[in-house]
Amino acid sequence: MGFLNRLFVFLNLVITISYIVPLAVSQAQAPSPASDSCNGIFLSYAYTSGNAIPPNLKSDPLEQPYRFESTLTILNNGLEELKSWKVFVGFKHNEFLVSASNAVLADGTSLPAKVGNGTVFAGFPSTDLKTAIETAGDVTQMQAQIKLVGTQFGVASPTVPLPSNISLANDGFVCPRSIVQGTNELQVCCTKDANFKSNITVDEEFLPRQNGDLTIMYDVLRTYESNYWAQVTISNHNPIGRLDNWQLSWDWMREEFINSIRGAYPYIVDTRDCILGSQGQFYKEMDFSTVLNCEKRPTIIDLPLTKFNDTNIGKIPFCCRNGTILPPSMDPSKSKSVFQIQVYKMPPDLNRSVLIPPQNWQINGTLNPDYKCGSPIRVSSSQFPDPSGLPSESTAVASWQVVCNITQAKNESPKCCVSFSAYYNDSVVPCKTCACGCPANTGRTCSTTAQPILLPPEALLIPFENRTAMALAWANLKHRSVPNPLPCGDNCGVSINWHVYTDYTRGWTARITLFNWGDSNFADWFAAVKMDKAGPGFESMYSFNGSALEGVNNTILMQGLPGLNYLVAEVNGSNPKKDPRVPGKQQSVISFTKKNTPGINVAAGDGFPTKVFFNGEECSLPSVIPTSRGYRNGFSLSFSVLMAVVVLIWIKQ
Repeated sequence: MGFLNRLFVFLNLVITISYIVPLAVSQAQAPSPASDSCNGIFLSYAYTSGNAIPPNLKSDPLEQPYRFESTLTILNNGLEELKSWKVFVGFKHNEFLVSASNAVLADGTSLPAKVGNGTVFAGFPSTDLKTAIETAGDVTQMQAQIKLVGTQFGVASPTVPLPSNISLANDGFVCPRSIVQGTNELQVCCTKDANFKSNITVDEEFLPRQNGDLTIMYDVLRTYESNYWAQVTISNHNPIGRLDNWQLSWDWMREEFINSIRGAYPYIVDTRDCILGSQGQFYKEMDFSTVLNCEKRPTIIDLPLTKFNDTNIGKIPFCCRNGTILPPSMDPSKSKSVFQIQVYKMPPDLNRSVLIPPQNWQINGTLNPDYKCGSPIRVSSSQFPDPSGLPSESTAVASWQVVCNITQAKNESPKCCVSFSAYYNDSVVPCKTCACGCPANTGRTCSTTAQPILLPPEALLIPFENRTAMALAWANLKHRSVPNPLPCGDNCGVSINWHVYTDYTRGWTARITLFNWGDSNFADWFAAVKMDKAGPGFESMYSFNGSALEGVNNTILMQGLPGLNYLVAEVNGSNPKKDPRVPGKQQSVISFTKKNTPGINVAAGDGFPTKVFFNGEECSLPSVIPTSRGYRNGFSLSFSVLMAVVVLIWIKQ
């Protein structure tokens, strides 16, 4: 009986443990005990499960994919509400994130997405975490938990694929290095930075508006039970940034759809997702033939100028400019674009007070910089002039701000390039080989790595494919060797030549020439050059409007004169059967004084720009500048001539 009693006790113990263990797993959402000692923002990343998934790559274990499931926890144990929380997770195993509950990627990327270099999460739909004091310790309002599901590579059990680090990405906090708790969890406690000076007070309901290269306001103007009208305002704040033919996209997160738009239009008019989906089942009486777009991720484009006075889709201030948004340094009145949309909602959001902005915003243009946009942040309601004309202002029901900044994607090629030339050297340093990308299949036709061949000045006026004979003849004349195969072209739609024109005692001049090798005209074009040492000496520009750019050191902005602000496209030669095509071209001389730049050496490199921009896009620069062994500056040359005359007179005497 003693044995049977012991067996009975053992079996009861096993059964008890079998219930306790699943219970512990199911309660993983509760705060970790380590959070009790944190009087700030407690973060944890807990790996919960994972397994190998096809294909089976036994021959290459580092490339073997594994499913992973993890939980990211953010808990506010501080004294102040955490508004618009953001958390960085340093993924390091080539992770491919498939889903994330209660959060979005802060850079506007839609899931699924590659996050192997680390990523920042932002709260959605709940963005703020209240304190224990103002909620009586209600963890549901103090804490956010994000369930992550994705794929990682090369980390097999029993090794746990933890990130390298986790930290709070909000301004004003300090996070030490996260520590490993057990074998499957990272933890860190982030506290307020005593040296950080905030421009908001604790009592303010919303965060202040932020600065960026470009901002987008999403203002709800009118709201009803099932739909609302919102105004979208795109504002450019970068002094040398612009957008042409802008395209704006976002993700609807709650099955919303666009019924109508004024001041813009969807790139694709498509209602199939509504008719065949839950929207069609709920709005049974709606005529979906008049609905504009039901895509989860719509793309919006600007209207042409001719639609500005259209009473159905136009009549919105700052709309209808063919998608062109200029920098404020050129024309503040053309530095923003506005449109309005009518958005229909779905259950359970059928309440006029339930307003959820779209997420994952992205904007781009043609021959323009790339922008990375953050998550929408709730800000104080925007105010607008009263539409009735009365001297009062109307206030938006709710407002969100999206901040976008110019970014350079890895391995992305520029869209324009620069060549250098000078009066003291008869050869032109052309644009770099493949400056704007290489052809897909070069074979043995051209080399993508060979240095470009120096050219005679007249070669700049003809397309690259017609320069071969001229380049070879010039190389032969100058006794220079040429690579075999010859270097590939620059493949740029726009090229710019910077020519040092003169250099004398009190100043110097340069000539800039813009070439358009593309199929489209550039209306309201502009260019900018950064002159590290010569910038303060800028005097005037003769065929362009030129000015020193305020707030940007040593940068000169230039644009076409009124009536001459079009850089036309490439056209056929006078005899298309034998003459090469002719690029669109504009040119101006720029004068500089040496009074404000003592010690400047124009020929040694000070006379060449260190950065060149066209329509906001940074151009590729040559790696070398023209040189001349016999070069002397204007003062030295004059002095040498004077000395020669003196010596000659002395000899004759």
